Amino acid sequence: MDPRTSAQDVMRCDLCETAVVEMHCDTCLVNLCKACVGEHISTDESKDHKVVKFQARKSTPLYPGCKSHSKDQSTMYCNQCDIPVCPKCIASDQHLGHKLSEILQVVDERKNKIVNEQNELNNMIYPTYQDIASDIQNRMSQLEKEYGDLSTAITKHGEDWHREIDKLVQKLKAEVDEMKNTQLQTLQKHLDEINKTMSDIKDEIDSIDLAEDSNNISKLFSITLNVDRHRNLPDKITPSPLKFNPEKIQELSKLFGTLSSSSLTSDKHGYSMKTTQKSPEAGSSPPVKQLLDEPETVTTIDTGYQYYLYNVACLSDEEIWTSGDDRTMKLYSINQGSLFTIKRIFNLHGSLLKSITTKSEKRPSDIAVTKSGDLTYTDDIDRTVNIVKNKKIEEVIRLQNWYPRNICSTSSGDLLVIMDSNDYKQTKVVRYSGSTEKQTIQFDDKHNPLYPSSSTCMYITENRNLDICVSDSGAKAVVVVNQAGKLRFRYTGHTPAPKNQPFNPLGITTDSQSHILTADYNNDCVHIIDQDGQFLSYIDCGLSQPWGLCTDTNDNLFVAQLGNRKMKKIKYLQ
Repeated sequence: MDPRTSAQDVMRCDLCETAVVEMHCDTCLVNLCKACVGEHISTDESKDHKVVKFQARKSTPLYPGCKSHSKDQSTMYCNQCDIPVCPKCIASDQHLGHKLSEILQVVDERKNKIVNEQNELNNMIYPTYQDIASDIQNRMSQLEKEYGDLSTAITKHGEDWHREIDKLVQKLKAEVDEMKNTQLQTLQKHLDEINKTMSDIKDEIDSIDLAEDSNNISKLFSITLNVDRHRNLPDKITPSPLKFNPEKIQELSKLFGTLSSSSLTSDKHGYSMKTTQKSPEAGSSPPVKQLLDEPETVTTIDTGYQYYLYNVACLSDEEIWTSGDDRTMKLYSINQGSLFTIKRIFNLHGSLLKSITTKSEKRPSDIAVTKSGDLTYTDDIDRTVNIVKNKKIEEVIRLQNWYPRNICSTSSGDLLVIMDSNDYKQTKVVRYSGSTEKQTIQFDDKHNPLYPSSSTCMYITENRNLDICVSDSGAKAVVVVNQAGKLRFRYTGHTPAPKNQPFNPLGITTDSQSHILTADYNNDCVHIIDQDGQFLSYIDCGLSQPWGLCTDTNDNLFVAQLGNRKMKKIKYLQ
């Protein structure tokens, strides 16, 4: 199994190699189960073993060893020599008068510098190169289209010429036939006249022969000859046929049309660094939050749908959009002063602020809130993606051969839409800027489908590192690709599961720590994994049939529970 694209294997204790990892020694970088902690510490009591929970691994600083005193750790830093130093080095005359700093302070400064440079790479430089690559691809596509249009125009012009030439050829041939027939008729008339004269001459010759052979003198005197008339021969008719004088074709290319010259120019200042993209990572890194040992339910809201609650989407920390088994999308408030306090205690209904009915009057496939705070939804009945502005529904995208399924809004304001083909044999993710298609994600590097199941139960979200995360219920996996659409890993669950049922991922969301959270319908829980696909923890909190998920800016988790139509708000980070 490829470790780069697989992250679901259970981690085992490095000592006993059987029990599941629960602890970690930050000193030795060893993963341990609780039973093996004592054995590990006793194997080398000369070390100061820092054993912490696995989730808090690498939280204890490991000081570098001193180059001059191998058994001592360097806790200070000589700014003049630019090296870590230990207490013995400081006591010696080697660094006398040098400015010294605590090494953790230097580490923090370097971390801040690295983080700032990483932020610049993530938020400015890399997106700029992505835009440049996208621009080049768009130019290539446009060039393909323009040259295709040019070839089509030349072909059409040639066809027009062929039609005109065919017409001209037919016209000339008709004129030839007409002139031929006229001249043949004239010659035929002349031939008829000659044949008539020849018949008359033959008759006169025959009459002379009869007279000469007869002894009847009167016959001889009765002969009338027209020799004088016959001596006057008829006019000779000589037809002059038409001649075709073709024009020379050396200049045909000029008459047909010519191509203008093309060029490629290079502009040194054609691209500028991207500074407008705002993602959750822009600026400083978020504060580190630890997972709670026991997540807690903050409140529960009955959404009032008749049969099922499917989707939730955070408009703010206090307002949540929901959609269920009917045509209505509802906006609930979860914080309405003292009334909210009473409702929170008794887990009563939330406060309904507004309702929006879909344009098709059918159940929406999915809902999301855009970067600008507008509600957007997919409608697989009329194959549209719509946005609600000022209570008016505007159609943003209309598909022809695909059904839009699930949707999310990205940090850059784009929309990511999961869609299935007409025959439900293909599934892909398409990125839109407004109604313009910018990117299609469908295959891996070997041209295998990334989402082979064509399951209608798929959800999508974008992580803080701009990874695109898709939960595929049919494939029983969470599929994560980077911003360019390259496969990073597949997560297929964790063992043991709370109910020992097969992993069935549905709703998916992320938080400020780049954790990926996905609802596991079969096991009535939510999985938390890190951005590299490593399992961290479960959230159950008495969940029942969890479906849709979302998080607010304070990293509170909202869970849509299918059958009981209740939405839970859960605190799971410190």
